[in-house]
Amino acid sequence: MACTWTQANTGPGEYRQLVVPDGCVDLIWHDGTLELAGPDREAWVARVAPGAAFAGVRLRPGAARLLLGRMPVGKVRDRRVAPELATRDVAPLLERLHAAGSADAAVRVLDDFVAALTPHYEPDAAVERVVGLLRSGDAPHVPALADAVGLSERQLRRRFTEAVGYGPKTLHSILRFQHALDLGRAAPIGLAAVAYEAGYADQAHFTREVRRLAGMTPTGLLGVGG
Repeated sequence: MACTWTQANTGPGEYRQLVVPDGCVDLIWHDGTLELAGPDREAWVARVAPGAAFAGVRLRPGAARLLLGRMPVGKVRDRRVAPELATRDVAPLLERLHAAGSADAAVRVLDDFVAALTPHYEPDAAVERVVGLLRSGDAPHVPALADAVGLSERQLRRRFTEAVGYGPKTLHSILRFQHALDLGRAAPIGLAAVAYEAGYADQAHFTREVRRLAGMTPTGLLGVGG
């Protein structure tokens, strides 16, 4: 699991929130509805109504089958689906969520639900290792990754896509993008420095990737100058 989170709109009007790819899968409770948000390949805009409250649990890349079982994660890629498609334990969970009464209480229910599934979950060790290698920041060379875990390239691509929702190169670009966002938000170091520290070829490469994944410029996304 990556984290739990809550969000609420306490203002008088609707606001819009940009949601960018992070490689994760979220189980979300809001407005009396439970949904599973699959891994995204590009940004989208969520409209948050006044008084809306959200509670969620986020699963790191490769861990979504904790909820999905043997269902390939690609089936929920870029989608928000009713989780009864993914797990048989939804009815008791819904009862507890309806009784929770607040986002803070609901997120504890979700956390307990995922924790109860964890002892029975068997991750794909090869996928877990490759995700770890991709987090190192080096550009992915699929043949080398396959050799590192004792698989053929075809086997790795299949198993990785089934567990993560897309292939190693796509996840690497998303992880690098997220790392750049963390760098840009942590300190005002400038876009050129962010691009260098995150492992992009240059600032122009960084700008292209941000436009592709977030649909806007790095300056617009981070509020950081060049």
